Amino acid sequence: MKLKLCTIGASGHLAYVLRDLPRLPGVEWVGYAPGAGEEREETLAKTASLAAASGLTVPVYLEDWREMLDALQPDVVAVDSHFARHAAIGAETLRRGIHLFLEKPLATELAGLEELRAVFAASDAQLAAMHGLRYDAAFHAAWAAVQSGAVGRIRLMHAQKSYRLGERPAIYRSRAAYGGTIPWVGSHAVDWLLWFAGTGFRSVYAAHSTRDNAGHGDLEMTALCQFQMEEGIHASVSLDYLRPATAPTHADDRIRIAGTDGVIEVRGGEALLIGPGQQGVQRLETAPQPGIFEDFVRQLQTGEPCRISAADSFAVTEACLLARTSADSGQAVAFPGKG
Repeated sequence: MKLKLCTIGASGHLAYVLRDLPRLPGVEWVGYAPGAGEEREETLAKTASLAAASGLTVPVYLEDWREMLDALQPDVVAVDSHFARHAAIGAETLRRGIHLFLEKPLATELAGLEELRAVFAASDAQLAAMHGLRYDAAFHAAWAAVQSGAVGRIRLMHAQKSYRLGERPAIYRSRAAYGGTIPWVGSHAVDWLLWFAGTGFRSVYAAHSTRDNAGHGDLEMTALCQFQMEEGIHASVSLDYLRPATAPTHADDRIRIAGTDGVIEVRGGEALLIGPGQQGVQRLETAPQPGIFEDFVRQLQTGEPCRISAADSFAVTEACLLARTSADSGQAVAFPGKG
């Protein structure tokens, strides 16, 4: 039997789902809805356009996504609403025993995250966050090299996310709706740290600023996070919306991992290694990767774990929210049980 899929919202990375669907004959997209009761709060025009372009006639439920879940009883739901709604919609989905593919961050407040964690623990449903950059070919090549011991023991990591600002929708102007730049943009980079290191966080000191944000209200234009990780690893993250409009790409994503035997960098879409006894820089070979939703569906169908676990999904959101707490307070914050 096919897995029935519903989607809620279209504010972030719903494209992860829709671009994988043609490769998933075992999944049927049966309905979509906004994450709020009024479409004007969250436009679904792009979703409708993508459905039409795929030759699909998919019912839309504009009044209430709960009505959609009751009527269609899906097997899996992809939630991509305004970020502050993720935890509540996700928890309601899990309470119904529906598998959850949830936009990151999983929550914009710690209380919401803990409620979602508790509901997940009591459910038989599965969960993964939309950390799609684990499936980028260059980042995966670098990760595989690190796992093979190419740099020895990791001692230092730095990750960068730099974006064009452009003209952002209203959600980005409100901390209450947006959650902040560290949880939204930073979650990608924090996920890389957790993924590459394979170990957890102990403490974080962070700072952020809304200065020069071109009238975007609460939007933080810049942020810095310094993490102390297990095994004595030092890790930092820099975030900004300062990439010039004339830049050739929207984003400049980078990571540098320095270890006892070498250094790996990902930049400009390439994975670059300098190892012991090596002359010059080695460009690592890359290979096509599966889509993140495709990988999650495989987990649902076969039981083989996908690349982003529920545990990592929760850990990344927690790290980002604690980093935001540090940035708001100007004080370092210890992770639970690590003080």
